[in-house]
Amino acid sequence: MFKSLVNQLGMKGHLTIHKVVNGEEELVYDEDNVIVSGFGWSLAHLYGRVGSSDITDYQIDRFKLGVSGFQGLQVSSTNNLSGALSSNTEYLGQSSDSNLSVVSGFRWENDSVDNTPQWYAKIPFSKVTKVDDRTVRYTIFIDEDSCNGLSRPGLAEASLNEIGLYIKNPKDDAIDTSILAAYRYFSNIRKTSDFGLVFRWTISFG
Repeated sequence: MFKSLVNQLGMKGHLTIHKVVNGEEELVYDEDNVIVSGFGWSLAHLYGRVGSSDITDYQIDRFKLGVSGFQGLQVSSTNNLSGALSSNTEYLGQSSDSNLSVVSGFRWENDSVDNTPQWYAKIPFSKVTKVDDRTVRYTIFIDEDSCNGLSRPGLAEASLNEIGLYIKNPKDDAIDTSILAAYRYFSNIRKTSDFGLVFRWTISFG
């Protein structure tokens, strides 16, 4: 029976989400996540030497948040969020105090480029932790000033309920063209300035 590269490597992931109020953390979500086929696609380009020659292009260094996730996206073929935040302002809000660093770029989908501008928030290198020889943890902090007051047409209040990790630029395109590596749909969180959020995403190999 054929196994994907992700399955051959025994890759798996786990996500916890904490609300942070006055420095105190409250666990609000704790589940496994889906490692999607884009991760294997990127590794195949790395091992086959048919992608970028710069190892940093294969780093998971960015993420997206979204507002219309659903259980049906918890499959390996998922290649993007359902309702990703679509502007610098949606991530950073109206305040100048947000801790997020936001970048734009393109996205790989089904071995082709989607040239629709995409918005990603960066994961600082200091927030990537080696847990052991086979495990890496990505810590994402959404402070009180970020991702607040989200809305969608016909919906005055939109809640965060999906997140994805993205690999930087595996084909070495002139404009960073990223690919989804892992996805998680979670329970609705209506983000306000009353609290921050901490996402701790662990990925293990074997």
